[in-house]
Amino acid sequence: MPVAFLPGRALLAVTGEDRVPFLQGLVSNDVTRAAEGVWAALLTPQGKWRADLFIHEREGALWLDAEAGQAEMIAALLTRFRLRARVAIAPAPGRIWAGWGGAPMPPSAFRDPRHPEAGWRGPAPEGAEADSDEGAYDAHRLALGLPDGSRDLEAEVTVLLEAGFDELNGVSWTKGCYMGQELTARTKYRGLVKRRLVPVRVEGPLPPRGAPIHGPGGEAWGEMRSGRGARGLALLRLEALRAGGPLACGEARLTPEIPAWMRLPEPSHAA
Repeated sequence: MPVAFLPGRALLAVTGEDRVPFLQGLVSNDVTRAAEGVWAALLTPQGKWRADLFIHEREGALWLDAEAGQAEMIAALLTRFRLRARVAIAPAPGRIWAGWGGAPMPPSAFRDPRHPEAGWRGPAPEGAEADSDEGAYDAHRLALGLPDGSRDLEAEVTVLLEAGFDELNGVSWTKGCYMGQELTARTKYRGLVKRRLVPVRVEGPLPPRGAPIHGPGGEAWGEMRSGRGARGLALLRLEALRAGGPLACGEARLTPEIPAWMRLPEPSHAA
């Protein structure tokens, strides 16, 4: 029952009486459900990924579990959009930790909403101890096919549905308008997804992020994203997934392994 600290994550606090409606108009998911924990994205006005974060309502605040390298940018962005909203945005002390594989969930944590087997996460209480490490957690999330921020997504380029935000409970289709909502909805209802971020099995040396992926005839079919050991995530054109078989990436061979949660569009929907 492993538990690990996640040093690559940081904590922000959004406080004030307007905190819920303020974030509701900015992120892709329904902030009114934050008491149970939600996963959401911040998008550009054109609907492209900027950052993603977990939002948890407790103790009269919205706690944002964000990628550490993006925390300052997220805080600055939220501050810029604050206008007359009665909210305050500030870094919060403490470390994020996560448990999986049946590890008991502490009171300050919440279930990772992306997948039933993802486990829990939240701020670690002072004096908490972990029995695993970030590498083990990384292997766990790769096995489930869960994206990890800028390691797998590209700022101002990635469309949410390419990265599984629909199936992984990262988008609300009923809450109303938010920044970038129009493109996200159009992508879904017009079937415009051309690529998907999918788990791959790696045979050979693990390719670096951004390494080009080719088909058996030399077709340019995608790029490598994050990986560890014999597992990784790759951004692949739908044609590559329908063709089947291994793909070439440097000296490695990649075999896509479509998880049960992923819903691929029908061939007629692919451009």
